[in-house]
Amino acid sequence: MAIERQQVEQLAHLARIALDESTLSRTTRSLADVLALIDQLQAVDTTGIEPMAHPLDAVQRLRADIVTEPDQRDVLQAIAPAVQDGLFLVPKVIE
Repeated sequence: MAIERQQVEQLAHLARIALDESTLSRTTRSLADVLALIDQLQAVDTTGIEPMAHPLDAVQRLRADIVTEPDQRDVLQAIAPAVQDGLFLVPKVIE
């Protein structure tokens, strides 16, 4: 798939990006190279290859779900301006 200068100009206009003459030609070449690489990748036969979530097949190490801080709700709510049924009361924001 090739991209032409006119298409890059139209994309730049739609994205509200000002491209001068040298940047426009350089951007056109770069986009054409990227599209050529995509065409090359799409031509590869991937029949029988299972999709991977990560190229290194890494596993996320998870920490144990252990409570590490003491319950300080009563101490913190003692200094709050307004509390009801264990909840902080705040002014209404949405009318």
